[in-house]
Order: sequence, then C-alpha cells, then structure tokens
Amino acid sequence: MKRFRLSFLLTGALAASAFFFAAPVLSVDAIAAATTGAPAAGSPAAGSPAAGSPAAAIPPAEPPAAGAFAVEPPAIMPGTEPMPSWFIGSAPSSDAQVAVSTLADAESQGLNPRDYGAAELAQAIKNASQRPPAPDALARLDAALTAALERYLTDLTHGRLSPEVLKHRFKAPPPNRFDARTYILEARRAGRLAEALDGAEPRVPMYAAIRSAMNAYRAMGDHPAWRTPLPPLPARSLKPGERYGGLPVLAARLAALGDLPVAVVPGDLYEGMLVEGLRRFQARHGLEPDGVLGAGTLAQLNVSPAQRVEQMALTLERLRWTPLLYAPRMVVVNIPEFVLRAYELRGEGVELKLEMRVVVGRALDTRTPIFLEDMRFIEFSPYWNVPRSIARGETLPRLRRDPAYFTQQGFEFVTPDGAVVDSLSGEAIDAVQRGEWRIRQRPGPRNALGDIKFIFPNDQNIYLHHTPTPQLFARARRDFSHGCIRIESPVALARFVLQNRPDWTEERILQAMQKGKSSTLRLDEPIPVLIAYSTAVVKDGGKVYFFPDIYQQDARLAQALRNARPVQS
Repeated sequence: MKRFRLSFLLTGALAASAFFFAAPVLSVDAIAAATTGAPAAGSPAAGSPAAGSPAAAIPPAEPPAAGAFAVEPPAIMPGTEPMPSWFIGSAPSSDAQVAVSTLADAESQGLNPRDYGAAELAQAIKNASQRPPAPDALARLDAALTAALERYLTDLTHGRLSPEVLKHRFKAPPPNRFDARTYILEARRAGRLAEALDGAEPRVPMYAAIRSAMNAYRAMGDHPAWRTPLPPLPARSLKPGERYGGLPVLAARLAALGDLPVAVVPGDLYEGMLVEGLRRFQARHGLEPDGVLGAGTLAQLNVSPAQRVEQMALTLERLRWTPLLYAPRMVVVNIPEFVLRAYELRGEGVELKLEMRVVVGRALDTRTPIFLEDMRFIEFSPYWNVPRSIARGETLPRLRRDPAYFTQQGFEFVTPDGAVVDSLSGEAIDAVQRGEWRIRQRPGPRNALGDIKFIFPNDQNIYLHHTPTPQLFARARRDFSHGCIRIESPVALARFVLQNRPDWTEERILQAMQKGKSSTLRLDEPIPVLIAYSTAVVKDGGKVYFFPDIYQQDARLAQALRNARPVQS
C-alpha cells in the first residue's frame, strides 16, 4: 500500500470553498503615484486638478482614494490589530522583500503574478529603497502590499474560483474561513514570514507532486526539441521497422520528457529503444502503449512543455477547491484517468487503500457529472430500472425489432401499482413509451449493473456498479457508459466499504452477489464519494501522467479564469 504523509489543514484546503476579490490589478501608474507622488498617466498634473472636477475640491496634500490600488485594502474592523508596517522608517523591511519575492514567484504555484501587481509592487519597493516616499504614499504602498499578499494567500489556499462556476456539485462541510490577514500577522510577529509563506500551499494529496512536475516543465522553457516540427507521417501511422524523417526530433522530445535515455541516437529505422520510449510516452498520456506512432500520439507529442505547464496549473486550481478527506474514508473517481481510488485517514496521513479501473459516461452525449455525495447503501443482485431516456431511445426500439431480446435479457414490465408483467406486448411497450409503465431487468448474468450496485443518492441517478462486459476495462480510453460508473473490482470495493463490518466477509459478499435475489444493505457510516476531474496525475514513483480533456472541463476552467481575472493591459 502507498502512504502519503500530510499535515491536514481541515480548516480550509480540504473542502470546497473559494471567493473572489473584485478589485482590478494595480496599475504601474497608480503604484508610481503612490511611491513618488507623481500623478498617474492621464490625470491632471499635481496641484492642478481640472476645473469643476471633484478633485478640485480636495486639498493637494490629500492622498488618492484607496480605489487607485490593484487589490483594494480591506477595511479594518474596530479592535482588530493593525498590520505592522512593511517599512523601517522609510526603508523596506526584510519582510517586504520576502512578500514581493513571493508574489513575483506566484507562477511556481500555478497562479498569475499579475493578479497581485507583483512587478509593480517590486518596482515600488525598489524605488522606496532608493528614494524615501512621502508619508501618505508610504501608507498607501503599505496597504497595497498587505492586500496583495492577502489575496495571494486566499487564492493559494481556496482557489480563484468557486466550483459552482463550473456547475460542480460539491456539498462538503464548509471550512472555517482562512483568515489571510491573521496568518500574515502571526507569522510576522513570530519572525517567520518566509517559512509561513512557503508552508501555505494546500496540504492535499498530489498537490506538491503536481507542483514539482509543473516547475520541472517550466524549467524546460522554450525547449529546442519543440522548435522544429515533427514532419507529417509517411502513412496513416509509423510502425516499428519503418523509415521516418522525423526520428531525430522524436528522439529529442522523448529524451526531454524522460521517456528515452539522452544517449540514444536514432538510426534510419524506427526500432529498438525508440519504440520502447514511445510506449512509455503513450502509457503516460492515456494512449494505447502499442509503440505505433499514429495521429493521436502525434498530437500529444506536439503539446509543448509550456502547454503542459498550463494544464498542471489548472490541476492545482482544482485541487485547491476540490473537497477531499473530511471523513475517515473516501472514494474518489477521476474521470479523465478512468480510475477509482479509495482512501483512509491514518493520523496525519492519508493511506491509499484501493485502486481500480472504471468506465465512465460517453464524452459525446452521456457525460458523468462532477459532484460529491455520501454512499449510504449497497444493493446485491440488483434490478436495473431502465432510465426513461434509455428505454425510449434504445430498449423499446430494439424490442420492436427483435421481440426475443425481451426474454434473452431478462426484462419485465412494472405497472403503476407495482404489478410485474413478464410477457412482451405492444400495449406494454406503448405504456412505457408514454411513461405510464416502466421496464426493468431482473438480477442475473446479463444484468447491465452486474451483481452489485453502490448507491450514493443524488438527483442525477448516478451510482457505481459492476458490469457483464468486463473486457472494456482493458481499453486505454474508457468512456462507454450512459453516465453511471462501472467498476473493475466490485468485491474489493465492497470489502473496503464494509471493513468495519467483520460479519461481512468476502465469502458472504460473493454469496449475496450471486444469490440472484435483490437485497439492500444500509451502511452504518456513510462514505463520501467524490467524482473528480484531473487531467494531470503523479503516480508510479513520481512519474507525471497526462490524460485527454474528454469533457472539455480544463478548457471551461481556463475560460472561467480568464473571465474572472482578465489580463490587464
């Protein structure tokens, strides 16, 4: 079993919570005005307000309004301890240097330094160290630096967006609101601001690993392996043993990404270690690791390190507001990876207890939603109540074409009063079509839910279940369902869910699954089930894996961030 050591901050980073600061980014001119006393560009000269303007009534010595700053300085409640100045006399303190350095390095956390006016604040601090600003300008700069650092810490711990913006349905208990001002104040009082800022990132599984991978890709910069394009393939695909003029570029990219030893020099044929390197690349990018260079693999090879940095930054954003362990145990399904994991809290650590493949909803038309609910029941040998949309769109047309399908699949009709009709007729089909009757599949080897169903009640009728078609788990891409999630190892999951019930042995679980008679077990303790979405994952000893954005959720998140934090000119 794998074990992640964590210092859990259950007061903020482990539950879905985020909010916006509405103020725009601090302009260079506003900073300059605050630190030198010069007017901002486009404003009247100092001491010469436009006639009739509101500024004409303000004495020249009065400082500009707080709204001139990028991040609006927060109102200080009566009785609140004021923030110590970032200056000693008129000279920037070491804490000020730490603060501006942290803001300038926001990209290392997947954040945008422009959101905090990092470059402008750094220049203002530099100006102040060379030429003491006027007292009112110093006060404005003091407040601006505090506000920017508070905003950075809130973004870092809670995220820049609420998951509701993307219509994610998270119902984790709300955290105690992270008080960035108090966090900064206490750190400065203790003389440990640098340590506190370094330790503020979310303590959630995989955050540090994704961040480390992201910064490794950032360090690649404009890598020469991506300056030269890969030439078109000689045919629909490149197979081992064939010639290809792009082999030197292919080898350079695989070596840069760690999938091929740097010392490998390609020959005239695509073979040997180059094929093995491509297989490793394919395995890390959600592709069939067949060693064949086709259109899908070529597309992934053409994604630059800078684009991967953006992808991992989006993953970090999701980790900030995705609800994780707030209960002793939790089940998490990552849709793009097609994987389910089960976790358990152990002291300050999170232990990975179980991992298996899953099949999720089709990207084209039946996507699995992203949400969090509590698992409360297990149904053994379940009936499958065919959803009305599937009945009308698939099952009823098939029955009209092939009446034998009714008996072959073990279907039956259920009337409004609960009576069961086990014979096929046109009247019964029409009654289901009108929504008066329903159709269901009896427990058995052909049942679409397999022999077990894990129920976490939700308004979209999504659940985990086994399947009579396990061969689909061998595919690299596994979005084949109508929205529910098919699991590869149902007995293992049942044992995890029922581990506090020693009377439910593996033998008893199997007997209930194979009984052929439906029975439902209520769980003594609900287990949260999180349907999550992450296209970048670190596993297998530190390797970073990338998966296609099958539901376009990364694209939506990137657009939402652009809308919330437009780039300032």
